[in-house]
This record gives sequence, structure tokens and C-alpha cells, in this order.
Amino acid sequence: REPAQVFKLLETIYRAFDKLARKRGVFKVETIGDCYVAVTGLPEPQPDHAIIMSRFAKESMQKMNELVRKLEVTLGPETADLCMRYGLHSGPVTAGVLRGEKSRFQLFGDTVNFASRMEST
Repeated sequence: REPAQVFKLLETIYRAFDKLARKRGVFKVETIGDCYVAVTGLPEPQPDHAIIMSRFAKESMQKMNELVRKLEVTLGPETADLCMRYGLHSGPVTAGVLRGEKSRFQLFGDTVNFASRMEST
């Protein structure tokens, strides 16, 4: 794919995920390439955080499948073959804003690392 096509694909998908996140009360931490990092229960704990994130993941997967089928018309064949992986984990994290030239909110800890490993395997 051309870089502009990849950009269009990710922009479309991330915009849809952002809308789902707002609806569910999920906080998007960041996007890294094709990875969408989100959390719930921060800064205020939520007793049903696991249910919220599970529903968000399910809805995101459904939306991804819908969007790639639609985007196949403009982005070409095999776009609809794209799949989504996700990793979920629940537990303590350290969160904060890393300051520098480009300050950004970050999550750290075994909970984050475990979810990342689940997504990548």
C-alpha cells in the first residue's frame, strides 16, 4: 500500500474507535503506529472497568470489520482481509505525563506490559 492509503485507513479506524471510546467512557492514551492504547478506570476507579473494556474491544472489532469492507472500494482489494488483535488486562498501573519537547500521557507497569504481550501473540 501507498503511505497515503495506510494513513487514510488508520485515520478512519481511529476516528471510529475514538467515537466508541467516548460512548463507553474509555480514555485513549495514545496511538503508536497501528496500535490503539486505551484505558478505563483512570483517574477514577470504576468497579465495572473489565466489562467496559470488554465491550469496547468487541465493538471496536465489529467496527473495524465494517470499515475495512467499506474501505476496500477506495483502498483496493484485500483491504477487507485486515484483522484486529487486542490485549486486555486489569491491574495497577503508574500513569502520568512525561514532560519534554512533546509531553504525553503514559502508562507503565506489568499490567500494561501483559496486555501488550497478549495483543502481540
